[in-house]
Amino acid sequence: MKIKFILFVFISIWMALIVRVFFLAVESNSYYEKLSLNNTIKKEKIAPVRGEIVDIKNRPIAVNKLGFKIQLKPHLRFKRNLHIFHEEIDNLVVLLPKLKKEDIIKRYVKKDSYYNHNFIDIVHFLSYEDIIPVYARLNLRENINIVSAPKRYYPYKEVGAHVIGYVSRANKKDVQSDNLLDLIGYTGKTGIEKHYNTFLQGEAGFREIKINAKNQEIQEISYKSAKEHRKLKLGLDIELEQYISKMFEHKEGAVVVMDVNGSILSASSYPGYDLNIFVSGMSHAVYNKMAEDIAHPFTNKLINGLFPPGSTIKTGLGLLYITTDLTENWSFNCKSKFPLGSRTFRCWKKKGHGKTSVEKAIRESCDDYFYKGSMIVGNEKMSEGLIRYGLGTKTGVDLPNEFIGVVPSREWKMKKYNRIWSLGETANTSIGQGDFLVTPLQIAQYTALMATGKLPRPHFAEYIGSEKYKPEIKDVLNEKEKEKLPLVQQAMFEVCNHVKGTATHYLSSDVTIAGKTGTAQVVAIKQDIKKRKLEHELAYYSRSHAWFTSYGPFENPKYIVMAMVEHGGHGGSAAGEIVSNIYNKLLELGYIEARYSNKKKKKTTLP
Repeated sequence: MKIKFILFVFISIWMALIVRVFFLAVESNSYYEKLSLNNTIKKEKIAPVRGEIVDIKNRPIAVNKLGFKIQLKPHLRFKRNLHIFHEEIDNLVVLLPKLKKEDIIKRYVKKDSYYNHNFIDIVHFLSYEDIIPVYARLNLRENINIVSAPKRYYPYKEVGAHVIGYVSRANKKDVQSDNLLDLIGYTGKTGIEKHYNTFLQGEAGFREIKINAKNQEIQEISYKSAKEHRKLKLGLDIELEQYISKMFEHKEGAVVVMDVNGSILSASSYPGYDLNIFVSGMSHAVYNKMAEDIAHPFTNKLINGLFPPGSTIKTGLGLLYITTDLTENWSFNCKSKFPLGSRTFRCWKKKGHGKTSVEKAIRESCDDYFYKGSMIVGNEKMSEGLIRYGLGTKTGVDLPNEFIGVVPSREWKMKKYNRIWSLGETANTSIGQGDFLVTPLQIAQYTALMATGKLPRPHFAEYIGSEKYKPEIKDVLNEKEKEKLPLVQQAMFEVCNHVKGTATHYLSSDVTIAGKTGTAQVVAIKQDIKKRKLEHELAYYSRSHAWFTSYGPFENPKYIVMAMVEHGGHGGSAAGEIVSNIYNKLLELGYIEARYSNKKKKKTTLP
């Protein structure tokens, strides 16, 4: 019995061994074959080259500068290779004195591990001029790779900075949302560079290669090129941008030049900053100095600056008044004071405007007309209409993180502050003050509506690759508003051409234009102050923001020109010359036909 048991155990063991050998030799063949291939075939991704951004005349405004990066072989900092590691880095620092040894070591340590068999980037970018004198000596070293690596460059530096945006090193959060960034290393952070980042960065290619046990390439098996060099063409004219930037030296604010269909020819926020400082990174000291600047150079005031619109909204409110509860003939005698409860709301003109209708109220910017009209029309109709006209909502422009702004209303105040609305707030809203906040781009879009009766979606892109950008234009006016709009347009014409127009005496445009000035207070005037100080008598940061928004030619509206000068004082005096010069430049550049020039004509003024 014992012998049988021993034989059974012996045979069982041998059977198990035979089954295992069969499984390893036959059944697992395909598995180990695949494993073998994985050990000998390597798939390398090919980083795409970022596409260029050009202006309307194909002038490059974001390009790739030729350069190189330096890579070091992995696993050199382990004990047996540590001397080689320091030797290679010391040699680099001697040949390229601009490099810092500490930075190189930090980058290497961050990526080096037992599992990484790829060369490690230790210098992200060196210019062609820097690398060529030492290229031959470095290329002979087997532990070092020199690889071409383009770097983003902005030839116009601070011109149009907030619109164009910049690229910089991708962080962990960026890489988690897009694996391609682990290969590329850079991503769009602001502006156009961010909004169109996926298109501009392209798609990675790859190559499959056969390698030996020493990780040396033996054969290329397959290759797929990267999808790259995708060009983005904007509607911007960089020459016009430069021209406007010179006028805004030592000023703060924003300018928009846009055709009536929404294509933006120029848009800038001031002050700006050199985009190139962000590509390679900057010191904390430099960043903190700019971040703490009271002029806010990092803020894109076009879409992220929120300002009271002042009298610029009187055009739209006038249209709402005469198409709801008032008629175009409704008028009253402006005596410069409007008592309401415990307060007295004052008109800007100390002696008042006398008998005033909607046309005169817009032309001469009579506050009293809008105070009294608001009491009849009411805040609900005012806020609903202004939001429909494009205020208090995003314009939809192709830039990231656009702000909404505020058109104050009963519902808004209750939701935000859990407090009831007052009639005084209705009066404040009627002249673009109080809690009313807009972005400069919203005012430009709103002006296009006043010029044409259509609300366009502002956009910078003209061609995304070979695909033409399709503009979006909304029809937001009702039939009665469309019927009465010419009356508002005539009033806007008089603002710029009538002898009593608020902008007339500040303009020198060779194009006949229509528009609206705005002086938006940033500091409330106390009730017990009998005589207001003039704007130039106030401390700089207590002065009003100056608005002037316009369209031209008046006979055939083509372009919107909107300028906002922070703490500029009166809209006409602070922005009139800027807007005039822009129209003259549009004539010079051929955007406005010469037949619309009134340079040789006598200026028209209405009685």
